[in-house]
Amino acid sequence: MNPTDRYLHGFALFGTILLLALANFMAVLDLTIVTVAVPHIAGSLAVAPNEGTWAITSYAVAEAITVPLTGWLAGRFGPVRVFVVASASFGLFSLLCGIAPNLPLLIVFRILQGLSGGPLMPMSQTLLMRITPPKHVQLGLGLQTMTTIIAPVAGPVLGGSLTDTLGWPWAFFINVPISLVVAFVAWRLLRRHDGETVRQPVDYVGLVLLVVWTSALQVMLDNGQNDDWFASPLIVVLAVVGVAGFVLFVIWELTDRHPIVDLSIFGNRTFSVMAIAMAFTFGSFFATVVIIPLWLQTNMGYTATWAGYVMAFMGVLGVVVAPIAALSLSRVDPRFLMSLGLGILSAVTFWRGTFAQNMTFWQIAVPQLFAGIGIPLFFVPLMGLSIAAVPADKTASAAGLVNFIRTLSGAIGTALATTSWDWSTTHARVELVSALHRPAATLQALASQGLTPQQAVETLSGLVQGQAIMIATNQLCIVIGAIIALVAVGIWLSPKPQGIIRLDTALH
Repeated sequence: MNPTDRYLHGFALFGTILLLALANFMAVLDLTIVTVAVPHIAGSLAVAPNEGTWAITSYAVAEAITVPLTGWLAGRFGPVRVFVVASASFGLFSLLCGIAPNLPLLIVFRILQGLSGGPLMPMSQTLLMRITPPKHVQLGLGLQTMTTIIAPVAGPVLGGSLTDTLGWPWAFFINVPISLVVAFVAWRLLRRHDGETVRQPVDYVGLVLLVVWTSALQVMLDNGQNDDWFASPLIVVLAVVGVAGFVLFVIWELTDRHPIVDLSIFGNRTFSVMAIAMAFTFGSFFATVVIIPLWLQTNMGYTATWAGYVMAFMGVLGVVVAPIAALSLSRVDPRFLMSLGLGILSAVTFWRGTFAQNMTFWQIAVPQLFAGIGIPLFFVPLMGLSIAAVPADKTASAAGLVNFIRTLSGAIGTALATTSWDWSTTHARVELVSALHRPAATLQALASQGLTPQQAVETLSGLVQGQAIMIATNQLCIVIGAIIALVAVGIWLSPKPQGIIRLDTALH
């Protein structure tokens, strides 16, 4: 193929970039869109709510398994074929999830849906780099990255609206037409851009080890809070299996001649620094995406939908700043952009550490607007440097590993944040109860207002609990803000790009 013919132009390019971004958005969205539908799913399928959470866990585990396999799949079958089959399969299994008559079948279909959705994220990035002309690649990357950031926030809002109006199956049905259109159009436009395939032996041992340690870790993280963590024998066993499996996996993949996951990429210093930065920052970011809505609903009286509206403000300025950040990559040191973005995000998180119970909607929403500035300033250059740091033939592997780290760090960050939030709330409540001044007089005052003794006790208990939750939320935000600030400094451990990095020359 003539080098200039491999790029798309005009409406075909614009439409394909949107198509790839939509596929990425759809796959990430399904990590959170079902979260608000769990009570409805449990009631409809006649199971306990904690059993209904397997609809979330099963998808996350399956997706986490296939994301790092992207490099091998692309080399074995071709990136376009992998992307098209994954998109079509995602739609098919979404349909089957929506019509599942019982929980076991729903879990099976969610696993298959996750296996299909995993390759969509890194493959969409790989294809975007392959078909976009050099002068537009940075803009396309900015749009692609923003879908990864906005999707987790949009999931609960969209899922809640669909569940409340049309029923929980529509949280799955919405994927069907989108997936099929994406698959059809992508094949028509991109099939000539598929690369040569290489037949390599299948690393069955590496694949089994990946499935074992990833599944054990994900199930442990998702159920640890409900099972009181290491007080549960099951959680202990899962932790041992996860750690042992991970160690064996790393040893095997670094020594096997045809590894299913190319860990040699971590030998690149730039990629390693970006991977560590992704782990700590996305874990911290996703923790706030989970904790802030929980605080709004448990302490501020917000509905799930209105809590989602607050979080959605992150996307307002984020959509504007993302292309600016992408275009700046060719003019400004990416490390400066990332540090600036992390500095803004850290300041916003510290700001959240000053929140109080008497805040209005807009007082809570405004910090979200500023977070929307910092997030793309960090994530867009990070994705660019991660991919540009490796040779062109390892682009798919790099994209797969970065997205795997993002998925895993989000799960770990959520588990650690919710656990510490719960512990801090309990500790703060004990401290507040011991510091109450003349509680008997307070109860008597409440009773004088017409409350029964039981109602007075419940009212005082509610006030104490509300303050305990507020204190725990503030403390958690301060810790997360400090972590992000440290990452802002650590970014400079990455070697200085040779000149100002240009993704077009690095990727093509």
